[in-house]
Amino acid sequence: MNRMRNPRDIFTEPSNIDVNTLKNLGPLTDMAGIWEGSRSLDIPPKPLSAPVRQTFIEHTELQPIDPQANGPQLFYGLRYHTHIVKPGEVETYHDQVGYWLWEPATGNVIQTIAIPRGQTVMSFGQAAKDATSFELSAERGVTTNGICSNPFLEEAFKTLAFRIRVVITSHDAWTYDEDTTLIVRGQSEPFHHTDHGDLTRVAEPTPNLLARG
Repeated sequence: MNRMRNPRDIFTEPSNIDVNTLKNLGPLTDMAGIWEGSRSLDIPPKPLSAPVRQTFIEHTELQPIDPQANGPQLFYGLRYHTHIVKPGEVETYHDQVGYWLWEPATGNVIQTIAIPRGQTVMSFGQAAKDATSFELSAERGVTTNGICSNPFLEEAFKTLAFRIRVVITSHDAWTYDEDTTLIVRGQSEPFHHTDHGDLTRVAEPTPNLLARG
C-alpha cells in the first residue's frame, strides 16, 4: 500500500476539487453502473464432505458518490449493493454493501465490505489510473486492511485472509475472483472459500449529486 508522507497541515482539504466523480475513478471507471451475472460460481465449506460447486445469479449496482476528503486526502468512489440468489429461487443467498474507492494521489484502491451475517472487511490494493486488472487483499488482525467478525464466526469460521482480483474486459463486462481463507472448526486444514463472477452491464450509472447540481 502506497502512503504519501503526511503533510504538516492535516485539516485543510484540497482546493478546486473536480466534482464529476465519473471522470475521476481511475481503474474503477468501467465498473460504474448496474450489472447482472448468471454464470457465477461459489464453492463454500461443507461438513464432512467435498465442497459443493454452487451456481448463483447476481445483481450488482455501483453508483458514483461525491468526492470524499480526509483533510488533504481525496477519494473518488462507488457505493455498491450486491444481491445474489440461487437459480430459480427468490430467497437471498448473499447480500453485500460497501464502497469501492480510488485515491488518485497514491494509486490506492480500497473495497469495503459489510454483510448481514455480522462481518466487515476492508481490503487494499494498488493500480495505475488506466489499469484493466488489479488485486486487493485483507488480513485478520491488521488495522489498516483488516477483517472483523461477530463472535460466532470468529470461533466457528475464522476468516484469516481475503483476496479479490478484478479484470475489466470491456466497458460492458468485468469479472472477479475471490479467495477467502477460513479456519473451520473441526477441520485440520484451512479452507479456501472461492467465488467467481462474470458481470454484464444492464444500465449506465447515475452521475453523483454534485455533478448533477
